[in-house]
Amino acid sequence: MRTTDPVVPGRLRRRLTVAFVVVAGVSAGLLAGGSYALLRQVRFDASVQQAAADARYQLVLAAQFAPLTTERRADLLASFEGSGRHVVLVDGEAYPSNPAFAPPLGSGLRATVAAGQLGYERSAPSARPRLLVVGGRVPGSTAELYVVTVEDEIVADLDQLRNALLAGWVLVVLLAAAVGHTLARRTLDPVGRASRAARALTEGLLATRLPVRGRDEFSVWAASFNEMAEALQDRIEALSRAQARERRFTADVAHELRTPVTALVAAASLLREHLDQLPDDARRAGQLLVTDVVRLRRLVEELMEISRLDSGREALAVTTVDAAALLRSILRSGGWTERVAVDAEPVDLPTDPRRLERVLANLVANAVEHGGGAVRVGVHRAGPEVVFDVGDDGPGIPAEHLPRLFDRFYKVDPARSGRGSGLGLAIAWENARLLGGRLSVASAPGAGTHFRLALPPAGPGGAGKDSARKDGAGKETSRPGGTP
Repeated sequence: MRTTDPVVPGRLRRRLTVAFVVVAGVSAGLLAGGSYALLRQVRFDASVQQAAADARYQLVLAAQFAPLTTERRADLLASFEGSGRHVVLVDGEAYPSNPAFAPPLGSGLRATVAAGQLGYERSAPSARPRLLVVGGRVPGSTAELYVVTVEDEIVADLDQLRNALLAGWVLVVLLAAAVGHTLARRTLDPVGRASRAARALTEGLLATRLPVRGRDEFSVWAASFNEMAEALQDRIEALSRAQARERRFTADVAHELRTPVTALVAAASLLREHLDQLPDDARRAGQLLVTDVVRLRRLVEELMEISRLDSGREALAVTTVDAAALLRSILRSGGWTERVAVDAEPVDLPTDPRRLERVLANLVANAVEHGGGAVRVGVHRAGPEVVFDVGDDGPGIPAEHLPRLFDRFYKVDPARSGRGSGLGLAIAWENARLLGGRLSVASAPGAGTHFRLALPPAGPGGAGKDSARKDGAGKETSRPGGTP
C-alpha cells in the first residue's frame, strides 16, 4: 500500500501569517499616511492663515511710510528687519530687508498682487530654508510688500511626525507578524493533529483519537473524526475476526477431509487399476469417480497449503539455484515441454526453490489450461531484479476481473467447470510475497495474458515482505483477499 506525502502545515501557516501581516500593514500604512497628509495640510494651512493676517497688518504699517522716498524705504526695511521680520519691498525694483531671505517672486504671485489681492507662494520642498511668501500692495502706494516667513520649524515637526509614524508602522508590522504567527499556529494545530492522526490510521494505528476541547468547529470535527475512527476500528476488528474464523474453518475442513480423502485416493487408485474389467456403463462412472477424487485431493492439498500460509508457519529454505534450469525442470515435470516456448538465460538466484517452483508451476498451469494458444516463459535480469515472464496468446481477461484475479476461489467465469479450484493464483501470490517478490498481471480481451514475477537479487531477505500486483493498466494496487 502506498501512502501519500504528509501535508506540511508550515506552508499554510506562513500563508496565514503573511496575509495577517499584509492586512495589518496595509491598514496601518493607510491610517498613518492619511493622518500624516491631513496633519501636514492643516499645519501648512494654519501657517498661511497666520502669515496672511500678519501681512495685512504689516501692509497697514508700511502705508505710514508713504510716499516711499529712498530714505523712507530704507527706514521701512530697517524697521521690519529690526522687528525680526524679513520682507521684500518692490517699488520698481526689489529691495529685500535681508538678502539671505530674498526668494525669487513668481509671476503668478506678482500678477495676484498687481490685481490688488493678497497672494502667497512657497519655495520648492527641497529648498532650505523653506520659505512662505505672502504679498500685497501697500495702501496708498503702487509699491508691493512681500512678507517672508521661515517654515523650517514646521517642516522639522512634520519630518519627526513622519519618522514616528514610519517607526510605528514597522512596529505594527512586526507585532502583526508575531500575532499572526501565533494565531495561525494555534488555529492550525488541530489541522496538524488531524493530519498526524489520519496518517496514523493509514499505518494501522486504529486506536488513534483526537482530543476534543471546547465547542468550536474544530472540536465538532474532532468528535466526528473520533466517531469515524471508532466505527472504522470496530469494522476492521469485526472483519479480522471474521477472517480468522474463515481461516480456522478452512484449516479445520482441510484437516478433517485429509484422512477420508486419503482413503478415497487409495480406493480410487485400486479402482483405476480394474477399470478395464468393468462393464462399459460402470467403466464410465468409475472414470468420473477417479477424476473427481483426484480433484478433491488437489483441493484438500491446496486448502492445507493456504491454511499453512495464513498461519505464518511456513519457513523458507534459501539456497542458490539456476533460474533457467529450474524453469525447464518445472516444464518437464508438468509435461509442458512441447507446448511451452522457453526464453531463459542462466541466472544464479538465492531463493527457496520449492516455493519458487510452486509459483511458476501455478502460473504455467494456468496459462496452459485457461489461456490457450501459444504459451511463452522466460527469465532474465531487469536491472537489479530477476524477472520471470509467463504469457499466452489466449482470449485475455476483461479489465473488470483483473483487480480480483488473485482472490481465493475467484474465477473469471464462475460457470466454468474446469479442473481449477480458484486457489492456484492466490497460492502463487502468497508464495511470491514470502520470497520478497512482486507478482503482477497484464491482460486485455483478444491480447492474451502476461504474468510477471520479479524477485530481489539478494534473496527473500533483501526486500520487504509486502508485495503488490498490477491491473491491466499497470497501476499498482493492494493485495486482494487475505491480510493487507
